[in-house]
Amino acid sequence: MYALPQARERRLIWLLALVQFTLIMDFMVMMPLGPQIMTAFSISPSKFAAAVSAYSWCSGLSALLAATYIDRFDRRKLLLVAYLLFALSNVACACATTYPLLLASRAFAGITGGVLGAGVMAIVADIVPVERRGAATGIIMTGFSMAAIAGVPAGVMIGAYFHWSAPFWLLGALTLTIAWATARIVPSLSEHLSRRAPALADTLPALGRLLTYPRHVRAFALTFLLMLAHMLVIPFISPMLVANHSVAPGHISLLYMAGGGATFFTSRAIGRLADRIGHRVVFRFFGVLALAPVLVVTHLPNVPFWVMVPGFALFLVISSGRIVPMQAILTTVPDAKHRGAFLSANGAVQSLGTGCGAWLGGLMLSTDAAGHIVGYGLNGWVSVVLASLALVWVGQVRSAGAHAITSNALSTPSPSASTPASELAGEA
Repeated sequence: MYALPQARERRLIWLLALVQFTLIMDFMVMMPLGPQIMTAFSISPSKFAAAVSAYSWCSGLSALLAATYIDRFDRRKLLLVAYLLFALSNVACACATTYPLLLASRAFAGITGGVLGAGVMAIVADIVPVERRGAATGIIMTGFSMAAIAGVPAGVMIGAYFHWSAPFWLLGALTLTIAWATARIVPSLSEHLSRRAPALADTLPALGRLLTYPRHVRAFALTFLLMLAHMLVIPFISPMLVANHSVAPGHISLLYMAGGGATFFTSRAIGRLADRIGHRVVFRFFGVLALAPVLVVTHLPNVPFWVMVPGFALFLVISSGRIVPMQAILTTVPDAKHRGAFLSANGAVQSLGTGCGAWLGGLMLSTDAAGHIVGYGLNGWVSVVLASLALVWVGQVRSAGAHAITSNALSTPSPSASTPASELAGEA
């Protein structure tokens, strides 16, 4: 744990929220741009879902591999290198002229985004004490709100009035600006390097132990369930509104602006509430509340647009209300020396759930002769079932403090070895 003055800690957390802002904007802006992208490349909803999933799956693989090396490097240096590559990925996406090139650029963005997401959460877990981690996670989650308030609406508007690639040019410029600020503000974070790093050849078995340790598996299952449920619905809201309810693509930005404005304030409030009364209590409360809005969105009747705006805001507030306490719960699951690797692996599981949800959701949809999207209601019911399972399963997730483990819990010494078996990078 790094002991930073609280004012400096808060400034660093807000900077990480800006990094998260660009990550979330890069992923989110694809969804409201769905109608334009589907038209530009002449693709179906399932192929559009595959483009969304390409980012998530590659992000998951990248985050999983990061578990073998994330604790080998100064967190500041790793964050900067990954962030500059992320900027390059956005330029590549903006330059895509065919569907295969679009898929490749989204995969590249996912590879860099997976490392960034794991790095951000590892820094938060390193510098923020557990009693303030819910509030810190709430601030990081405002990256979602800022993306919804400013990033996604701006991206949708310039995408509607210029070209679908314009938001990715904007993201490239924003990322370079924030990278410059990161280089000046983030201090060297290398205390975890004081331990001797094991040989890379020994990290894969240790990764296997990390992934199969029972307490970790229960946490991974919670992450996968919730993200799978979430992404069966979210990517298809914009295409459904445009195709089924004749909402103009440019007006989609108003929905995200309203939703982001609401969650900007509620994310931090929910984080503080979770710290005060319990992360699991708040997770279950918002998890139950989220079930009905999911069914409303996926069975949306013909209503005026002015009703959709506050309704969408309420939907995002309740949905994000589950994510803040869940992230705080997950940071307590690993012991300190495995925290970076665990969060990298959990980021991989989150991306896997996201990609599977978007891909399966796209397979469940079709387009009729009139151009309407059909089958969205089934997506809603499956999402509700999975989210309900997550509400039950959270009771199985245990923190490291609730069930103490020895320093050798994830590393079994060889009977013939004179030293303990090597673990993940930076964890020996």
